[in-house]
Amino acid sequence: MKQVSTYPLRLPTSLKAAVAKISREEGTSINQFVALAVAEKVSAMKTAEFFASKRDEADIEAALQILRRDGGQPPNSDDGYPPEDD
Repeated sequence: MKQVSTYPLRLPTSLKAAVAKISREEGTSINQFVALAVAEKVSAMKTAEFFASKRDEADIEAALQILRRDGGQPPNSDDGYPPEDD
């Protein structure tokens, strides 16, 4: 079983009412809604942190050289999407 921790949460009345309404419409509990919202926020912050660390490691000049290089082979005449079934 997952370990669960409880946390007493204070919300403004209007915000709790909005969460309750959305939860009811979605068929979930307020607890599930809040847990999902927190998980989404943590994920967004971790993602931003990850890309910021990669940005600091990036070699912009090397990337620009790759983008400016001459292309490889032209596409074959039969390259493309397969024909659609009618």
